[in-house]
Amino acid sequence: MAHPFRFTLILSLVALGTGLAAVGGWRYARASAPVNGPIILISIDTLRADHLPAYGYRSVQTPAIDRLAADGVVFERAYSHVPQTLPAHVSLLTGRLPFETGVRDNAGFAVPSSERLLPELLRDRGYATAGVVSSYVLRKETGIGRGFAFFDDEMQPAPPDMAVGELRRDGAAAERIAERWLERTGTSRAFLFLHLFEPHKPYAPPPQFSGYAPYDAEVAYADEIVGRLVRYLKAHQLYDRSTIILVSDHGEGLGDHGEQEHGLMVYGEVIHVPLIIKQAAGEGAGRRVADVVQHVDLTPTVLDLAKAPIPGNLHGRSLKPLLDGNAHFDSRMVYSESLYGRYHFGWSELTSMTDGEFQYIRAPRPEVYDLRRDPGERINLADISPKPPAEDAAVPQRANSGAAHRGTARARTAQLESPPQPDVWRLRTDDFRTGLDRITKGRVVPAPSVVSPQDQERFEVLGYVGRHEDIAGLAADSPDPKDMYAVLETYRRAIDLASKRNWTSALDLLQRLVHDAPELTDAWNQIGAIAFRAGRYELAVNAYRHVSSSDLADPQPHLDLAAAFLRLRRFDEAKQEASAALDQTSGAGGALEASAHELLARVALARHDSDGARQEAALAHDAEPSAPVPAYVEGRLLYEEGRYEDALEQFEGGIEALNRSRGRPIENLHFYAADTLVHLERNPEAEDEFQEELQSFPQNTRAWSGLVGLYLSTGRNDEAERALEDLVRINPTVEGYTAAARLWTSFGDRRRAASMRAEAARRGH
Repeated sequence: MAHPFRFTLILSLVALGTGLAAVGGWRYARASAPVNGPIILISIDTLRADHLPAYGYRSVQTPAIDRLAADGVVFERAYSHVPQTLPAHVSLLTGRLPFETGVRDNAGFAVPSSERLLPELLRDRGYATAGVVSSYVLRKETGIGRGFAFFDDEMQPAPPDMAVGELRRDGAAAERIAERWLERTGTSRAFLFLHLFEPHKPYAPPPQFSGYAPYDAEVAYADEIVGRLVRYLKAHQLYDRSTIILVSDHGEGLGDHGEQEHGLMVYGEVIHVPLIIKQAAGEGAGRRVADVVQHVDLTPTVLDLAKAPIPGNLHGRSLKPLLDGNAHFDSRMVYSESLYGRYHFGWSELTSMTDGEFQYIRAPRPEVYDLRRDPGERINLADISPKPPAEDAAVPQRANSGAAHRGTARARTAQLESPPQPDVWRLRTDDFRTGLDRITKGRVVPAPSVVSPQDQERFEVLGYVGRHEDIAGLAADSPDPKDMYAVLETYRRAIDLASKRNWTSALDLLQRLVHDAPELTDAWNQIGAIAFRAGRYELAVNAYRHVSSSDLADPQPHLDLAAAFLRLRRFDEAKQEASAALDQTSGAGGALEASAHELLARVALARHDSDGARQEAALAHDAEPSAPVPAYVEGRLLYEEGRYEDALEQFEGGIEALNRSRGRPIENLHFYAADTLVHLERNPEAEDEFQEELQSFPQNTRAWSGLVGLYLSTGRNDEAERALEDLVRINPTVEGYTAAARLWTSFGDRRRAASMRAEAARRGH
């Protein structure tokens, strides 16, 4: 009996050894093989970690993200490096910090050609790559799309009264594009970057989420979009094989430290972001990781999962050991920054270091927070220090930053259940200060490139307001942003009101702002721009004069003044200001010089000076060849002579040239083409041209009047009535109501005509 037993035992041991070897081989093969399904990176713009149920929030439901959290690994302490969309995504997709990439703000920066982005590195490994973004801030001109074989940044054209339409895309539309790409890519060796703009302000969630607060409603909508993608992946048997990374670029202030939106501050509400990684086959499902991680870790992590080489110049490191659950990171310090105050208002920049337990913020008045005992960062421990840190002692303190702050901090600290030990946080502060000095030593703050007035307006609609020109000349005692956030909030509120055409309230806010802070040149600029749109040209002149007198080297205020004087038919002053702008451009060419010559051409046209108009138009074209000002001017001169066929040829040539070059639109070009077509009784084509004019220049009341007249002449009374209502809704100005009164009279509705005249009279006072 012993022999059979020994034989059975030997067979069992052999089988066990074989099994263990097989398991070991499987584990080795799995560890050494790249993921065999798509890698999908979902970035949800402006999503706070602490507004997700996966992070303990209870005021909104996010079933799709909850499911990803259950199927994946939740990183409890993940941090962004900058609370702005473009620089945050550049760090995320390069594995390098903002001062390494050189992208420090949304406006005036682009990814340098020397930086290699994650999709470029994956493409080299044979991956199909696609990026679908939902914000103008991530348009391909920034370089963020480099390396993606397919990159979709197209925004839907907006109705004339919706300033934000072409600046953001509904996340559901972006998700459908992502689905179509996955459908046709034909390989599971694919990398997809899907960017959803929700819950970025302006909050406009679908009505089914109206039961939530506006921000949370957009969070719920973003979750619904994520759920659609997950359903697609499951329906195509891709979900289990996919690696899905869900992250946010930054959070939203929501007033926690005064700032309602983001960009200015670097507190936890804007730099603590969600990070969930669902691995293929559900590896590590349900695990929560408390180690401190950061945006720059994501590029090396994806490369590690794809078994691609990781460049040696990356600041981050792969999270794969944490995903596998067999390692922990040593104490790490994460760098974050905000140069928003410096770039946009001339205030001090903010830099920060955190290890997840304490946060140190370097500012004119430094801040230290114990995140375990004070997660809301209400008690600045630096205010209870017996003396300021040595490095900050030389920085002049502002009048409102003295003993009152320290007294408040002491009172609040006494309320903590277990007050922090001073030696602990002071030692950590020394570490943070040393860490900041080490990584930022020798780094300069680069000046942004010139931002066009059109782009500046787009950024303002998205909440990125302000523009400060003298970056290098920042004074040592520049204001601390935490002392100035109320200025920013007033500014943003005024821009928000202006975008809704509540121009009177917007101007009231801005005028109060410059009364208290007359040095805010950009606020004066805004008063001029809003007054111009509101038809209050005298107010615009006064504001632009203030700007031009404060910056004698900038030609733009002179151009703005010339445009306002032209509307007031003060031609001598218009010519004088346009000429002053030319003197400052020094014959350098480009859009500014072309704009000055174009304004001079318009002045000449208004004075019936055909030779002068032609001469200035030619000079405008020399300065900016993509601007077909000569065709516009020649068409105008022929139009005035009644030579409509010849005029149309010029207008159409100008329009074709603009379409070909994708240059800046020329006001009234499409309008005169439309009116010429009306004279030639080519009404369908005329309607298209009127619509084109209004798409670029919704304030053009002549184009509205022409469109209404066209509808009336062709018996389309319902459309004429709707266009009349749109006219005053989009142009609630004296000019708009006067035009509407005239049109209602021709429509035969004397009651509405009288109402429009009364409103015009009221707004004229």
